[in-house]
Amino acid sequence: MAELEQRKKRALIVGAGPAGLTAAYELLTRTDVVPVVFEMSQDIGGISKTVNYKGNRIDIGGHRFFSKSDRVMDWWCEMLPIEGGVGGAHLAYQGKTREMEAPEAGPDATETDRVMLVRSRLSRILYGRKLYSYPISLSGETIRNLGLIPMAKIGFSYLWARLRPVSPERSLEDFIVNRFGRELYETFFEDYTEKVWGVPCREISAEWGAQRIKGLSITKAVSHALKSMFSWKRDASIGQKGTETSLIGQFLYPKLGPGQMWEYVAERVKELGGEIRMGQAATGIEWDAGRVTALRVTDAETGVETRHEGDYLFSTMPVCDLIASMGEAVPGAVKEVAGGLEYRDFITVGVLLKKVSFPDGKGVEVRDNWIYVQERDVKVGRLQIFNNWSPYMVKDAETIWLGMEYFCNEGDALWEKGDEEFMAFAVGELEKIGMIEGGDVLDHTIIRMPKTYPAYFGSYDRFDEISSFTNGIENLYLLGRNGMHKYNNADHSMLTAMVAVDGIAEGKEDKEAIWKVNTEMDYHEEKGRA
Repeated sequence: MAELEQRKKRALIVGAGPAGLTAAYELLTRTDVVPVVFEMSQDIGGISKTVNYKGNRIDIGGHRFFSKSDRVMDWWCEMLPIEGGVGGAHLAYQGKTREMEAPEAGPDATETDRVMLVRSRLSRILYGRKLYSYPISLSGETIRNLGLIPMAKIGFSYLWARLRPVSPERSLEDFIVNRFGRELYETFFEDYTEKVWGVPCREISAEWGAQRIKGLSITKAVSHALKSMFSWKRDASIGQKGTETSLIGQFLYPKLGPGQMWEYVAERVKELGGEIRMGQAATGIEWDAGRVTALRVTDAETGVETRHEGDYLFSTMPVCDLIASMGEAVPGAVKEVAGGLEYRDFITVGVLLKKVSFPDGKGVEVRDNWIYVQERDVKVGRLQIFNNWSPYMVKDAETIWLGMEYFCNEGDALWEKGDEEFMAFAVGELEKIGMIEGGDVLDHTIIRMPKTYPAYFGSYDRFDEISSFTNGIENLYLLGRNGMHKYNNADHSMLTAMVAVDGIAEGKEDKEAIWKVNTEMDYHEEKGRA
């Protein structure tokens, strides 16, 4: 208590997702700053929360716990140790291998729910009612399913793209075609990507590709497949530092879903003296002379607004809302850009099933984490089989707990469908693609998540006007996916918070370093904790 009383500075943090909670924990363990977290909902974890529906758990979007950052991997394993120490796997960082030890105090990791499981990864693409490994490889399955003529077209198209690449790369279409060829792009990428974003790939900035698939190419995918086929010894490393993220073979996963991580971090934050206030929406930011002076928040139940002063403000709220809350003093051009930012919203339909009937034959074992639906005649974009993320996500192991993912815009026809109408529509799509028969459905639920994906179109090409303005406010830090309007993974969101706290702790704040996370990731991967 005496230590907490000596802390004189206060950080106001908007949002209790990965970035906000990481910032709170890092401040408490590395500085004299006391964090106060304001979360507008009643849930911890943001889009990384776990929803519990009658004992069946839903992971919204799917969260693999894998990072090329040593710092993030260590942080996760400090919070949730790997079950049984390692269970045969190991972590390999910076060319070194080290075994993870089971916790020294408390019950054994195998006797508690507060653990990470080591999970195998399998993703496939549904195209033409057939399943293909993802990323696409030159396997016998691919050749049989596609046929020799389409395979030859894909090969020649890829060679042409390598000989005559599109330059400059202005759109996401240019980015993907340059790495995979137009034939493969149109076969396996185009429809799914346009489902996700709702606009043609030629209208999306190439920066999205640099953000999400910058290291992946057909050459690397084939090379990885050949190594896997002819390797004498399977790599049990969780680190997989030399493997592109899309090609990793295994990952860590909290026993009870991703929300378990952030619920535990929230507990640690409160134990260390931080505050987390739920149902509190940020509605106004007071700032003057290049510094934030106070945050105004409104209680969701009472509608009462309160004012809170602080030395720092960390924002993970959508950028459009941040700028709107800053009042009339914001330059008109910045308001214009913020008002033109676009988002893609997300609906998960949880469907409890007796069984599934895969398109490539009934009775096939369900091993997939994800199935990408590259079919033009249905709107569902991706399927998750929660059983394969963690068997503890499912109440009854004899059932299949399936997540159907739909991408839409808040207020459009999909978003506005009533729950019963949507369920009938979703079940009809599963039947249409041959995944189920009508009598297989036991139960269902629907979850709507607004502003899940910050979009790389609209006014995004002018986003530097916003970042330049916010960087000029000395004690304001934009963090995480929505806070920075960047399609970050959870580890990248955490790193933005860690780098921000690094600057405060070391007294040499560098906001540009925060913006470089997942842009110049080699720096962050090599730096680690040092």
